[in-house]
Amino acid sequence: MPSALDTPHGAAELAESLLPQLGNRWLHTQAVAARAQEAAAAVSEADRDLLVAAAWLHDIGYAPELRDTGFHPLDGARHLESLGAPARLVRLVAHHSGAVYEAEQRGLSAELAVYEREDSPVLDALIFADMTTGPAGQSFDFDTRIDEILVRYQPGSEVHNAISKARPYLGAAVERTRGRLGVSS
Repeated sequence: MPSALDTPHGAAELAESLLPQLGNRWLHTQAVAARAQEAAAAVSEADRDLLVAAAWLHDIGYAPELRDTGFHPLDGARHLESLGAPARLVRLVAHHSGAVYEAEQRGLSAELAVYEREDSPVLDALIFADMTTGPAGQSFDFDTRIDEILVRYQPGSEVHNAISKARPYLGAAVERTRGRLGVSS
């Protein structure tokens, strides 16, 4: 039984129970968690463990046994909710990296809206960690990461359309986090 899911240790245990068989997805998740740890100074001290826990869990919805809607932020959030995870953690996973844009493309906006999005330094830092980490854990700048996603997904696909629309929102979150970290553009 994993420890508290909103701690880095508990979140890492749950992620490790679900994602290693997914190869690059597991490498990406580990690197996003490390990047979130590096970016933790961008959030209040009280929220640092939550940020890193959300980074560990942001992609658990890709695990085959959790697949319900096929939309990983929603599937991951629903699983965490079923485990009794804290509501903030569930909402951060549900809304990581502009999920609202892809939910719209998939016709799942109402389902995602059950989880209120918090516009906060924590969500910004989670977006920063995910949007500066490549699919196999590489360290990317924001534009390289977005371009990589747009190449990996076919034009016209839900992900391609969503990332194209979300780019300004995601870029702003990355820049706010960089500013909070005192890193110039």
